[in-house]
This record gives sequence, structure tokens and C-alpha cells, in this order.
Amino acid sequence: MVVLINRHEVYYMDLLRNVEEVVTKEEFLNLRGGVAYLGFEPLWPIHVGWLVWAYKLAELKEAGFDVVVLVATWHGWINDKGTLEELRSHGEKVKAVLDKVGRFKYVYGDEIARDPRYWELVVRVAKETSLARVRRAIPVMGRRAEEVELDFSKLLYPVMQVADIFYLGVDVAVGGMDQRRAHMLARDVAEKLGFKKPVALHTPIITSLSGTGRMEGTHRELDEVYAMYKMSKSKPQSAIFITDSEEEIKKKIWAAYCPPRETRFNPVFEIAAYLLIPYAGPLEVSGRRYESADALERDYGEGVVTPQALKEAVAAALVGLLSKLR
Repeated sequence: MVVLINRHEVYYMDLLRNVEEVVTKEEFLNLRGGVAYLGFEPLWPIHVGWLVWAYKLAELKEAGFDVVVLVATWHGWINDKGTLEELRSHGEKVKAVLDKVGRFKYVYGDEIARDPRYWELVVRVAKETSLARVRRAIPVMGRRAEEVELDFSKLLYPVMQVADIFYLGVDVAVGGMDQRRAHMLARDVAEKLGFKKPVALHTPIITSLSGTGRMEGTHRELDEVYAMYKMSKSKPQSAIFITDSEEEIKKKIWAAYCPPRETRFNPVFEIAAYLLIPYAGPLEVSGRRYESADALERDYGEGVVTPQALKEAVAAALVGLLSKLR
């Protein structure tokens, strides 16, 4: 029997490595390039969690996608992250780091906000979206729904995210799992407004170095948990920043939550699995060479690799990677 291999499908399947979720895989595999997009609030300094999606964008660009990165100054302003001037300044610093990962096209939020067509899109999206659905999408901001009560502008945030996607003609919307609700809203609204439905490609989230604690019960949806317990600039000890010194990196890793035999919501394992092994090469741990996250997960789960050994390996490899991006 002759087996025909679809080289395009094999190549695109490879792009789905180190991806938490794609909606839908069939739609993604049927693409032939197109516009891949990600938007970020320009904060400084950035933490290592940002690098997971940055390297994925670089892979998409290498595969032939036109990668557009939205420096979301207006969104950051709405989310109380600074003035527009401060956010634009931060955006330039972030771009300098991202340029060492891949060459992307950048669009600033305050630039597209000058276009009346953009605000027409915002209103059109809002007219197709219930208030309850907007409130459900608030965790994309790293906030809980109840936090928007004192500031109506925050209700605009998810609607603007959807308008961004349509305005930029996006084929693939890239983001961490914490952005899932905005991307699903865009997919739901697209056909109603006559736009193409974007594929949603979600990269893994690196958990706070402090761990998730008791997670306040298990009733929260997974994307909300990611939004609540990811690394955050507002909690400096929760994250490793691009500007941290070698000593600071090692100190933070050594103090990080890293339970033995447990990989779920283990930030040290996640740094190894989502960042170092895929993008910095094999990871050497106690004389063992790990070329795949699956192999490391197996050995860590069986106790072959101890927390102490993993921390030492991750700290050393992370210092090396970040030194190339400064």
C-alpha cells in the first residue's frame, strides 16, 4: 500500500508543537500562510513568559505567515498600566528584545485608534455582544469580572480586542491561554459581521514562581486560573524578568515553588518544558540530556529528576538564554 504524505500538513503540524490549544486544528492545517497576530500591553521589564509566544511567532514567520504584533497602548491605558506616552516608551524597549527573536511588523494601538473605521468596528462588535459575554471575557486583562465595576472603560477592552483582529485582517490569533475568551468571542462574532473566523492558537502559560496556592477552589475555568496565577510584573517575586541579573535569576529559581514529582502548575518545570527545551536546545539535568519535554516530565514524575537538580539546570540554562536577548 502506498501512503501519500501531505508535506504541507506535516509542516504545519510541527508548528503546533509547544501549543496548548488550537481552535481549530483543521482550519489551521487548511491555511496557506496569512496574517498571524498577537497583541500585548507594553510593560517593562518583560518576564520570561513573554518569550514563549515570541518564539512561536518567529516559527510562524519562518513558515511564511505575515506576523503583525499590536503594541496595545490604548489597552494598557484602559488597564491602568500607565499613560500613553509611558506605554509607547515601554513598547520600544519590548520591540528591541523581540527583534532578537524575530523580525515582525508592529502596529501601535494609539495609531489605529485615530482611524474612525476602527471605532465603527468596535461599535459593530459591541452590538453583537451581550454585556454578560463581555464581563465573562474580563479575565483576558488579568482581572476578575467584579473589578470592572468602578471603571466602565474596562468593559471596552474585550470588544476592542475583537475589533483589533478584524481591523488587521487576522487569520491566526496568537496568545497565551489567558487570552482564550477574547479569541472565542472573535470567532463567534466574525460570521455575524461578515469577517473570516480567525484560528485561535494558544501557547502555554508559565505559572507564578510562587505557585497557585489552594486556587480558591476548583470551580474556576482553566483560562481564568491561568490569568490569575501567571507571572506578573505587579508581583516581582512571581516572575523572572529579562533585566534580572544572573544572581537574581538563580535566587528566584532556587526559591520557586517546585513540588517533587508534580509538573502541573510547577513553574520551574514549565520554564524547562515551554521555553528552554523547545527554543534553547536540549537541557542537561544531572548528566541526562533532555531533548523533549515529555521525557523530562516522565523522569520528574518518577522521581528520577529531583527538584534540586531541575532548579540547578533551569537556572543555568535560563541565564544563558537571557544573556543573548539583552
